[in-house]
Amino acid sequence: MVIHKKTAKRGEAGDAVPATGARALMKFIIGQGVDLVFGYPGGAIMPVYDALYFFRDKIRHIQVRHEQGAVHAAQGYARVTGRTGVCFVTSGPGATNIVTGIADAKADSTPVVVISGQVPSAMLGNEAFQETDIISITKPIAKWNFQVTRPEEIPGAIAEGFRIARSGRPGPVLIDITKDAQSGSFRFENKFFDRSPKINYSSLVDPLQVEEAVRLINLSVKPMFLVGQGVRLARAEKALLGFIEKTGIPAAETLLGLSTLPSNHPLNVGLVGMHGNYGPNVKTNECDLIIAAGMRFDDRVTSDVSSYAKKAKIVHLEIEPSQINKRVYADAPVLGDIKDSLPILTSMVHENDHSEWLEEFRACYRLEYERVIEKEVFPAEGPVTMGEVVRHVSSSFTEDAVMVTDVGQHQMIAWRYFGFRKPGSVVTSGGLGTMGFGLPAAIGAKIGKPCRPVVLFAGDGGFQMTLQELATLSQYKVPVKMVLINNNFLGMVRQWQEMFYEKRYSSTLMSNPDFQSIAPGYGIPSEKVVCRSELDGAVKRMAESSGPYLLEVAVEKEQNVFPMVPPGGSVEDIRLE
Repeated sequence: MVIHKKTAKRGEAGDAVPATGARALMKFIIGQGVDLVFGYPGGAIMPVYDALYFFRDKIRHIQVRHEQGAVHAAQGYARVTGRTGVCFVTSGPGATNIVTGIADAKADSTPVVVISGQVPSAMLGNEAFQETDIISITKPIAKWNFQVTRPEEIPGAIAEGFRIARSGRPGPVLIDITKDAQSGSFRFENKFFDRSPKINYSSLVDPLQVEEAVRLINLSVKPMFLVGQGVRLARAEKALLGFIEKTGIPAAETLLGLSTLPSNHPLNVGLVGMHGNYGPNVKTNECDLIIAAGMRFDDRVTSDVSSYAKKAKIVHLEIEPSQINKRVYADAPVLGDIKDSLPILTSMVHENDHSEWLEEFRACYRLEYERVIEKEVFPAEGPVTMGEVVRHVSSSFTEDAVMVTDVGQHQMIAWRYFGFRKPGSVVTSGGLGTMGFGLPAAIGAKIGKPCRPVVLFAGDGGFQMTLQELATLSQYKVPVKMVLINNNFLGMVRQWQEMFYEKRYSSTLMSNPDFQSIAPGYGIPSEKVVCRSELDGAVKRMAESSGPYLLEVAVEKEQNVFPMVPPGGSVEDIRLE
């Protein structure tokens, strides 16, 4: 990858002035619109933190308690704001601690720029104290990475890094800067122009591809639209509504596509995937057309790909060429940005009414309600269920609430029963399934959107993986409402052990701490619910609190999440119990 730089010359836009690499770094990330950084200081990045001191009126720094938390917080920030999240970390263990977050951001197409300190360039490869080859480590999981060894490389690296993180299918970038490049001086221009080549994605939309897609759409009798995160990333929610309302095509959402459509929209038929709704899963193999937008046919959506949608033609709207035909053959691929391609399709397709086909999805929902939802969300007796917790919480917050989840059974239940009204209301770990993601991501989401309520659902397993970020929550008084769903199990693993391993519960029973002692230790109010009669009042007290709040709910220990497509099965094998 070529770093595009402009040589500093007096008399051009901004005279060249001397500065350290670290101070230049601050100026150039401010020039990229950055006003917030998550991070953790250390020896190899100390010159950057020293420069940060002089720019503290322009860049707010959130000191997390673990570097993994910095990346997840930056992800949460990026997901709700549409901006690029930024992290500062030091070398060695500081850098290796960010690996999980970078991999998660890559899997979920989240624009994050991580700036890591590195040992002086003369010591590279000499096993210096806290030296790790973070470039080689992150090459397979970052969208792009680059090591800066001279201060004059900083402007080009920053411009290129932010461009790559944001463009096309977004993703994480790592820029590793040696300590001598941070402290060394060079002459730079106050105004730096990025001359990196830009891609005009609207020019990628091929009229012939569009014509074939339109032909298939107009001929279809049983079509379904699959809404992926790419629609949200393109800010094409209105274009999506225009398309489905003109054509009358039922629309289902992937996990990361959730909240692109309002949950109560009449054409929204629910969630696809292993723990998605019954209708859109079982009807996949009855479709004659699938229009997939901004999604990559993940294995949790298709399950056994050899038996997936065998009757359907595929129209695939996608910005990343490598995703076309990667897992599922596209009869009509439409390459380009969805905000460009979808309005073109809408202008060309016929108005239609698929009400008879839509009624088949509604019949499936009625069956799912009778067999699963009613018992899960409105139980008449027995222990508190995860579904009724989510229902109570969802009804207690305003329509602009952002739901953040960790990973596990609670995650599946929260997706199913939290009512989404506005776009960009879900922050979760999808492709990598990172336990521990939730708490730091909720901090980043709330800082990014301070006027929107942020509710975190976490399980007792994942919550303990990044529990130390309660200190960050407390220090910066971030008013995240935390709902800890505690079943004293690694619930999802236990469910698989019950269903597929003859109830051999190996290493899934949790001996948990007293969370009601831990939260007050950080100065955070908390409450525990053990009975159904306590739930409504406790949720209201949490919702009305002004600061961070932990609500722990003891739920049924061996509750399973249904529907479920058995691993390795076909989508039509989905089980309701």
